Amino acid sequence: MKSYHLSKHSSFYTIGLNYKKADAVIRGKFSLQEKTINKLMEQAITLGIDGLLVTSTCNRTELHGFAQHPFQLIKLLCDNTRGTVEEFQEVAYVYKNKDAISHLFRVGTGLDSQILGDFEIISQLRQSFSRSKKIGLANPFIERLCNSIIQASKRIKNETEISSGVTSVSFASVKYIQKNVPDISQKNILLFGTGKIGRNTCENLIKHTKNSHITAINRTKDKAEKLGDKFNLVIKDYGELQAEIINTDVLIVATGAQVPTITKELIYTKKPLLILDLSIPKNVAEDVTTLENVTVIHLDHLSQMTDDTLDRRKQFIPDAEKIIEETKDDFTKWLETRKFAPVIQALKKKLSTIKDDELNFQSKKISDFKQDQAEIVSNRIIQKITTQFANHLKGDGTDTDMSLEFIQKVFQLDLESNE
Repeated sequence: MKSYHLSKHSSFYTIGLNYKKADAVIRGKFSLQEKTINKLMEQAITLGIDGLLVTSTCNRTELHGFAQHPFQLIKLLCDNTRGTVEEFQEVAYVYKNKDAISHLFRVGTGLDSQILGDFEIISQLRQSFSRSKKIGLANPFIERLCNSIIQASKRIKNETEISSGVTSVSFASVKYIQKNVPDISQKNILLFGTGKIGRNTCENLIKHTKNSHITAINRTKDKAEKLGDKFNLVIKDYGELQAEIINTDVLIVATGAQVPTITKELIYTKKPLLILDLSIPKNVAEDVTTLENVTVIHLDHLSQMTDDTLDRRKQFIPDAEKIIEETKDDFTKWLETRKFAPVIQALKKKLSTIKDDELNFQSKKISDFKQDQAEIVSNRIIQKITTQFANHLKGDGTDTDMSLEFIQKVFQLDLESNE
């Protein structure tokens, strides 16, 4: 970020799209899988981008990073997805520097989620940071920002009740099932896909419906078996999917594929079948809705449903925003410290050079010159002087930019040689 001296030639941007303007079809075109994210980040390194976070969830796809121009990040996204620049521009947003920081705080704390107070996003942010750190794209700014958002999220969860009631898509889906499927504890439920959303939905199903008729299928059977061992589920092979659909009352699709995994040809049922598609892009083909006795609900529908607990949570938004501002203020103060740190270091180096020259001169001039004592005294004076300047720069009423320029001019500091 140029204005904070964190990156010489670039600013911090957020580019992305979310549920507010982009429907599930468009979000699906810009969704990123793990392998694709790694490829994108490797490309970012070759472009000289020195800090980047990538988040891709069912609600949003965003890139947060340093660039000379936001189009660098936009092109990275479009080159690695099925979406075009033109499609992106129709539904996208671009934030810069302070606005980008504020946006990421709201996303990470669940205030900008499709379901208010969804705290699953913070674990996704942690994963994004771990990925960036592993590949070498988590600079000090990215690391400090992520830690600050995680701290704000913890405080909001502990100090407000904004997470009460429905706090995730997985819980919302279970709530919908409870409202719309009579005698749910006696119905046959089929979970297709055992990724994170599938696992969370399964856990909520068992907890809130007391259903013991849950079957799980995953393309990779050992992943399904791990979930089956944990929750005592019936596990079937992928090849048995069609046969299991015939016997099921509720089908939960959480496969996360790039193309539909549930098609019209797979479904032969004479009894009511509720299908919940929790995937982005949609993994249930559009023509499935034309089948008799079949109801298809996508996660976008779930997030639009409100209840008393959601309305209640809204009253805690001001409290959450206050916590965000407090944490963001601490982060901004750290940024300001980063802003003048190069000048203070250059000043200390310049004073040390002056000290060395003077001590060398005095040691030749004075016969019993005490070099060690002079070094101790001089270093303490330099420390006190630089501390005084640092305290001045931290002051609330200080024009930091003007003061930094003045210090550099008076002491003729060369910041380039100090790096």
